[in-house]
Amino acid sequence: MIVRKTFLENSMSDKPTVLRKIIARKWEEIAERKAQVSLEQLKTQAAQQPTARGFVRSIENKIAQGKSGVIAEIKKASPSKGVIREHFVPSELARSYEQGGAACLSVLTDVDFFQGADEYLQQAREAVSLPVIRKDFLVDEYQIYEARAMGADCVLLIVSALSSEKLKELNTLAQSIGLDVLVEVHDEAELNIALELPNKLIGINNRNLHTFDVTLETTYKLLDRIGSERIVVTESGILAPADVQAMRSKNVNAFLVGEVFMRAEEPGVALAEFFS
Repeated sequence: MIVRKTFLENSMSDKPTVLRKIIARKWEEIAERKAQVSLEQLKTQAAQQPTARGFVRSIENKIAQGKSGVIAEIKKASPSKGVIREHFVPSELARSYEQGGAACLSVLTDVDFFQGADEYLQQAREAVSLPVIRKDFLVDEYQIYEARAMGADCVLLIVSALSSEKLKELNTLAQSIGLDVLVEVHDEAELNIALELPNKLIGINNRNLHTFDVTLETTYKLLDRIGSERIVVTESGILAPADVQAMRSKNVNAFLVGEVFMRAEEPGVALAEFFS
C-alpha cells in the first residue's frame, strides 16, 4: 500500500490539485469497497447483467436522423458549485430527459465530491430505456467491473487521471465485458494519447482542470486533429442554444450537458428547447 501511494503521488504530481485529491480518495474508496464485495464477486455480478443498451449506437442513431446526440447529465452537486439541484430524484430526471429527446444519460456516482451514488445510476436507468454512462473517476479494474455490475452501459475514462498504459488496460477491459467507453481529453497532449485508442467517442472537456475556467475554444482548437470516423462529444460550457448552433456549424453533433439542465425547473423541457 505504501508503494502504491508513493507511485500515485509521483505520477500525479503534475496534475491539478482537485484531481489529485479525488484520485487519492478513489484508491481509499476502492479498498473500502473491496472489503465489502470482492473483485471475484463483482465479476460474477457483472457477467449476470443483460446486454448493454448501446451507448455509442444511441448517439449515432440521433446524429443519423440529423439531430444532436445529447448525453444528459444527472448531477446533484460539484466541487466548484456545491449543490446544484435541491429537488433531486434520479428517476424523475431520467424520464424528463427521455421525453426531451436525450440520446443517453450520464449519472454521477462519486460520493465525496459530487454527492452522487451508485443507486442514482440504477434508479435512473430503471426508469427509462436510454443507455447510461457511469460518470466517475475510474482508476482500477475493480471500478470497471463495478460499473457493469450496477448496470452501466458505458464508462468514462479521463486521460488526465491515468497513465497511458492504465488507460489502454482499462479501455480494453471495459470493452471486453460489453461496455462502451467515452475517453475524455482536455488538451492536445491528452488528445494524442486518446487517438492511439480505436474508440468511436472522444470527449473534449472545455473546463480547465487547473483554473476551472470554461471556454468552448478548447473544442474548436482540437477539432482539426480528429478524423471524421470519430464522434466528438463536447463537454462543459454549453449554456445556451447559440452554443449548440455554433458547435453544430463546425460539425460537432454530440454534447454532454448537465448543470444548465439541472438548474431548470423541468430539465427535459430545457433540453428540448436547447436542441430544437
